[in-house]
Amino acid sequence: MVVSVEQGTLDDLGTPLADVTFVVFDLETTGTSPAECAITEIGAVKVRGGEVLGEFATLVDPGGPIPPFVSVLTGITDAMVVAAPKMTEVLPSFLEFAKGAALVAHNAPFDMGFIKAECARQGYPPPVNAVVDTADLARRVLTRDETPNCKLSTLARHFRSATEPCHRALADARATVDVLHGLIGRVGNLGVHSLEELRGFVRMPTPEQRNKRHLADGVPDKPGVYVFEDARGEALYVGKSSSLRTRVRSYFTASETRPRVREMIGIAERVRHIVCATPLEAEIRELRMIGETKPRYNRRSRFPERVVWLKLTDEPFPRLSIVRDLKDDGATYLGPFGSSRTADDARTAIHEALPLRQCTERLSLTVRRSACALAEIGKCGAPCEGRESPGDYARHVAAARHAMLLDGGAVFSAVEARMDRLSAEQRYEEAAVDRDRLAAYVRAAARMQRLTGLTAISQMVAAAPAKDGAWDIHVIRHGRLTAAGVMPRGAHPVPYVEALVATAETVHPGPGPIPAASAEETETILRWLESPGVRLVRVEGGWSLPAQGAARLKQRIDRAYDQGGSRSAREGRPLR
Repeated sequence: MVVSVEQGTLDDLGTPLADVTFVVFDLETTGTSPAECAITEIGAVKVRGGEVLGEFATLVDPGGPIPPFVSVLTGITDAMVVAAPKMTEVLPSFLEFAKGAALVAHNAPFDMGFIKAECARQGYPPPVNAVVDTADLARRVLTRDETPNCKLSTLARHFRSATEPCHRALADARATVDVLHGLIGRVGNLGVHSLEELRGFVRMPTPEQRNKRHLADGVPDKPGVYVFEDARGEALYVGKSSSLRTRVRSYFTASETRPRVREMIGIAERVRHIVCATPLEAEIRELRMIGETKPRYNRRSRFPERVVWLKLTDEPFPRLSIVRDLKDDGATYLGPFGSSRTADDARTAIHEALPLRQCTERLSLTVRRSACALAEIGKCGAPCEGRESPGDYARHVAAARHAMLLDGGAVFSAVEARMDRLSAEQRYEEAAVDRDRLAAYVRAAARMQRLTGLTAISQMVAAAPAKDGAWDIHVIRHGRLTAAGVMPRGAHPVPYVEALVATAETVHPGPGPIPAASAEETETILRWLESPGVRLVRVEGGWSLPAQGAARLKQRIDRAYDQGGSRSAREGRPLR
């Protein structure tokens, strides 16, 4: 028998990197959004086989003012671009310069996003050039021991670039050329010698991902929570999925490109899973486990205890105080807030409308003391000095409590009037600060009113359609998920509901607006309740929101931000 062997050709190996023409480019822009911002400078270097073939550099007239902080960062001012060509003139020249070359950029999605947006605006087809991202390539080649991060300045120092990046397009492009050559030298040792292999290398799973695939063995195809653990059993990362097997396996494929997660996989020694009855139960268990174990590779939900509250104290002359703990002390609370700064913004908004005292000392009904400067400018009724009687001050307290719990219209109107006055005086930055303070107050009030609508219900049973005609059933008490189960298709609901209620977790509600669970857990349940197909089976008590609640005001705030709130404030446009 004769066996014929066909010899492979050079085409099978791809284009050798030494023969590839790269156009390494960088952009300076007025912001981060290709849809709303413009290019102010383009710099590009054409290289092949380590030799520079040409350079392309020009300032670009963005057609509008350059924000001050951008000018500080890049050094490009309005005066520098006033005589520069517009992008309609620059783009055709750049596309011709890059024709037939592989495009290279550091954080390429950003730069390519602007180029594609400009092509779309001017009627050009998007570039079909191969694209190489040096930032992504560096994350896969370099270890944390070599470089603490993959910023261009860090990589330029690591590879001893002759050019120091300085947020100017041509200089940064030249530095990126040196970084590209350094990275090509590193991947060459890993068997990458062609452009096709280089682009495929970026999409390949890491050796750690390939070596750890066995950790997904035995994970069931059911909803639940998975926990990556190190050799000591410490939780590294907690996640949830409606299909545990599919989700856990995805961590060991090329589709998982997050640098922190790939780093975590290198440390992980096992994957523990907890099967849950429903996807909602899995989501709630994930939140609770992240809050309890605080895995180092989870970014969100790790510290639910760090929220703060705005407290209207219970004393002879109440004041607004920022606190961390909810107590059963007769006080009124607003929140939760993610930071003390946001809580202080909301407090300032309330103070703009209501002359509550802002001093921190506890005042007595009998002992007098001198008033502070706020009394002289009409921001406080000076109950400390006796200018305002306890009865008069109590009316301010009742108005503050009403604004925190039921209707924020008075606060909104007062702050909006101040914003209108500042805008009329062209003090737009101050108006923007007041807008942000008002947003902090309105969003917190709307969020709390939405939460308390559910936490006030002692027990709720709700169901949603599931796969194969089944129903997911949940028992919720004071905003906390206490039981979850699945009722098969065709089964009578009463026995399943009764069994779930009987075995549900007993809840002893604590003080405050969220007495039994974290705000994030209650919000997760609310999203599920508002999803299509959910039916209420039992509700003990009423589920309602204030008729004049903060939700109506939040819509106006959100619209202002969606339409460019900072720009609206600078130009003096009201929130209406």
